[in-house]
Formats: sequence, C-alpha cells, structure tokens
Amino acid sequence: MTTADGRDFRIEESTIAGIHKAFTEKKLTCRQLVDHYLNQIEALNPLLRAVVEVNPDAGDLADDADTRWEACGGDGRLLGELHGIPVLVKDSIGTGDKLNTTAGSYSLLGSVVARDATVVERLRLAGAILMGKASMSEWYRIRSLDRLPNGWCARSGQGVNPYVKSADPCGSSSGSAISVAANMVAVSLGTDTHSSIICPSDHNSVVGIRPTVGLVSRAGVIPISSRQDTVGPICRTVSDAVFVLDAIVGFDPRDGEATKRSSGLIPDGGYKQFLNADGLRGKRLGVVRHPFVTALHGSIVAQAFEHHLHALRENGATLLDNLEIENVDRILNPRQSGEITAMMADFKLSINEYLNGLVSSPVRSLADIIAFNEKNAELEKNNEYGQDGLIEAENTSLSEEEAKKIVETLDELSQEGFEKMMRENELDAMVTPGTMAIPVMAIGGYPGITVPGGYDEDGKPFGMLFSGLKGMEPKLIEIAYAFELATRVRQPPSFGSPERDVHSPVHDLDVF
Repeated sequence: MTTADGRDFRIEESTIAGIHKAFTEKKLTCRQLVDHYLNQIEALNPLLRAVVEVNPDAGDLADDADTRWEACGGDGRLLGELHGIPVLVKDSIGTGDKLNTTAGSYSLLGSVVARDATVVERLRLAGAILMGKASMSEWYRIRSLDRLPNGWCARSGQGVNPYVKSADPCGSSSGSAISVAANMVAVSLGTDTHSSIICPSDHNSVVGIRPTVGLVSRAGVIPISSRQDTVGPICRTVSDAVFVLDAIVGFDPRDGEATKRSSGLIPDGGYKQFLNADGLRGKRLGVVRHPFVTALHGSIVAQAFEHHLHALRENGATLLDNLEIENVDRILNPRQSGEITAMMADFKLSINEYLNGLVSSPVRSLADIIAFNEKNAELEKNNEYGQDGLIEAENTSLSEEEAKKIVETLDELSQEGFEKMMRENELDAMVTPGTMAIPVMAIGGYPGITVPGGYDEDGKPFGMLFSGLKGMEPKLIEIAYAFELATRVRQPPSFGSPERDVHSPVHDLDVF
C-alpha cells in the first residue's frame, strides 16, 4: 500500500515487528492496517470461508489504538507487545462483545458468554485488536467423525485451502490457519485437542504452536477434553507465534488445576528470548522413521524431509536416526488406544457444564444440541453429514473406574513410548514430516511446533513438526526458529496473480 506521505509499506506477509516498525516510522496506522484486512476478508472470504464473523467494532478499536500510540510518543515499548495487531480467534473461543461464540453451529447462535475467555482478555491487555471469529470444523468435527469434512461448519460452509482448492484444509482450527495463510489477518488463535492447531497449520503453510496442556488457560473456551485441550497461536512466522504465546500463557484461577501444574514451566522473561538464530547448535534431534517417514516413501515430502535433515545437521544439530516409539501403532489408532472413548465421555460432561454456564443460550445440554439439529435439519444442513459423533458422545457412559483405566492406559503408552525414547536418548526434540505423529503429542499433553516444510507435486503444503516433552517449549522454539531461518520455505498463496488462477495448484514453488 502507498501511505499518505507517498512511502510504501507492504502489508502482505508483514510480521508483528515489521508492523510496529511501520507504525513508528509513520508508514502505517492501525486503522489503515485494519481496513486492509477487512478488505481482504471481504474479497477472499466468499472463496475461502475462513471467517465466520467480523467484529463490527474493529474500526473503532483501531482508532483507539492509534490514539494511544500517539499519546505515548510512538514508543511501542510503553504499550503491549501486540499493540495494534489484528487477530482472529477460533469460533469456540468466547468473547464478551458483539461477536457470537458458536463452534460453527447454529444451535449456539445468539448465546451469550459471561465474559471474555482468559486468552482473549490477555490478547486485549497486550494491545491486540480482535478482528472477528475464524471458522472451524463444527463442534471440532465431533459432530460426525466419519462423515464431516475438515473445515466444514453450518454457519460458514466449507473452508478452502488457499493453495489448492481441492486439498484438505484440515481442522478443526481450519479458518484460523486459512486466514493467516491468505493474509486476511496478521495472526490468529486456534485450539488443539488431537490435531487442531498442528494439522491445519501444516496443510496451509503456516506456523502453529501446540503448547503443553495447562500452559495456556482454557477458561471461556468451548471444551472437549480437560486432559488434552490447549490453546495456541497460528501465524506466518515462528517469531510472531512466540510473541502471541508470550501474551497468553500463565496461571489462571478459572482454569486453576491445569494452569497451576504448568505455570512453573514458563521461563522467567518469557519465550521470545529463545528466538535464537543459532538455536540448532548442540541440539539432539530424534528421527523415528517407522511409520512417520516410511509411509511417505518415494514422495516429494520424503525427499524434502531428507533435505531438511541435512539442513538441520549443517546448522549444528545432532540427529539420532532410526529410533523407535514403543506401541506406536496402537498410539496412532485413537479407537484402539482408548483416546476417542475418553474424549467422547469428557466432551459430554464438559459441554453440558459449559452450556449451563452461559448467560443465555438456545441449548443447555448435548441432548438439546442433538434435538436442535434434528428440528432444524435444513438450517444445519445435517441431512448430508448427520450428527453420529454427537449422538455417540451422548450415549457414551463410563464408570469412574472405566474412565480411570483408560487414562492410565494413555499415560502408560506415553511414558513407555515417547517419554522413554526422549529421555533415554537425551533428545531435545523429535522431528517428523507432516502430521502423522500428532497422536503421540495429543495423548500425553505434549507440545509441538510445525513450520512450513515445502509443497508437494500438486502444490499442497506440508510442514516439519518438532515435538517435545512437557515444558520443552524453549528448546522447540530455538529449533523451529533456527530451522525457519535456515530454510525459508513459506510462500504466500497466489491470490491476485494475473498469470495463475487463484485455485490452481502452485506447481512452480520450490519444494525445498
């Protein structure tokens, strides 16, 4: 864009640091930035279906941010780390404003939350501007685990991968990833229970951080599993994701037990101190080839993975190859491990509690949601996808002893599998291509960071996933940041390019 004084500043692909520099140099105002993203949403959302609602107060919030910037003499250090930065939050994250919080479902349209979710409170305190709600797989795809497409919800329709129209956008934080990838917003927030930050970030060529469970408060977020739910950033760069992470972590009495356990894992001075360009030097990285690499044999993704392993070595990391995770095949089967059963039972209890805590709501129980869908089949468009997942959750009933046994099994699989491999080999991270390793993190509440790793023969993005034990975010950040700087793989989708249809595969991007 051309600013009032004739100087250019390119908003596309801009980072938080770049935006703040532009504010300081008077190349950009917060209002100009917000208006740009609103225009992007208006232009692209009919194609991508990434945004459910836009905040009607976004412009006023931007004007207020500009006033405060001028009042402090243009010294952003006196304001929050995210001052003036537009953010979208997933439609399951509560906001005490004019926006709805519906998990993509018409059954919660018009419901009223008691207050902002804690993560939204912290974003506002850091100076961020809430632009609106990102679309998602309805009810985290629990609505129908077997039939509901990733990225679909009744309220906004089918989310579309901005790189290849026919490609899976993944979910359930699909809109959060699509909108950031397509430069419809600066940064976003997603949630992750099993794969919902890592997978859409991987599939849409952006950075996603799944924090250790309990590092970030879940208070005010529509729940699935108290054991596995976490909230984290989805951004275009590791540094932006870390700035957002710093703003949202910490103890919260509203999510007391989980955040109390994890608050001691947060380093003094936060996480941005670990944005170290030399962060790979001396790190020990584990490579588990079966099944995460062998399943990709001969593909461009497998070739790129080997190329990236070479880059990791070249930048000072030691790779321990051909490691194994005990019972990995069982871990990767959520039905066999018991993860799905535990998740469904937890969802039934936690969603009923959440609904009863709303100030007002058309539904007050999971049974009410199911009845609403049956009564409003045309509105909910559920003739095609049904709601077998919601019904399964409603019919799931575990005794205290049965639930305890499943949790003990999941803990044992984690301790004797991933944890044992990490500790015995003194690893700083496990590195895997794509998303196949996600269940390893999910069942143990472990953190992970995915960074763009390339594009396959059809132009579909894939990422490099760095996973660690609880509280290992500092090491993961160092590794991911240094890897990102060494490879610089991410390319924006080709919207607006006259020589290429916006939905065509991006064949000519460098795979590496």
